[in-house]
Amino acid sequence: MTTTWQLTVDCASPERLVEFWCEAVGYVPEPAPDGWSSWLEYWRSAGIPDEDLVGAEHGSGAIVDPEGVLPRIWFQEVPEGKTVKNRLHLDLRHTPGRDQMPYAARRASLEAEVERLVALGAAVAHVNAPVGADYFAVTLRDPEGNEFCIV
Repeated sequence: MTTTWQLTVDCASPERLVEFWCEAVGYVPEPAPDGWSSWLEYWRSAGIPDEDLVGAEHGSGAIVDPEGVLPRIWFQEVPEGKTVKNRLHLDLRHTPGRDQMPYAARRASLEAEVERLVALGAAVAHVNAPVGADYFAVTLRDPEGNEFCIV
């Protein structure tokens, strides 16, 4: 049985996505391992050649829950760009359920969060607000086009 797991996101610019997603979900950049002042120093000590450490001065490319409870998210640099819709995406729950907050308040809170995320670099892809339904969600794209939903 797996004891831990992380979410890995292929991307062109880990630094940009680390910055965006830390702000989006309240994570922090992953700190260097205990006893090391930086990830660059840590990887050099492991014998990784400098030519393989381009960008390592920016950190591990991962973000972590500051409480240490939720999974690590690693932004893995890859040479190819995103070409199709994600097969896996994050749903960020921003508001409580229908029984805990009226629709108008949930929608207003969610719209404000969408504005905040757009200001950070996200783009709105789709608004899901069926007429007459007590439901509102928005599909966004992060700065590299990866879809995620906020509900």
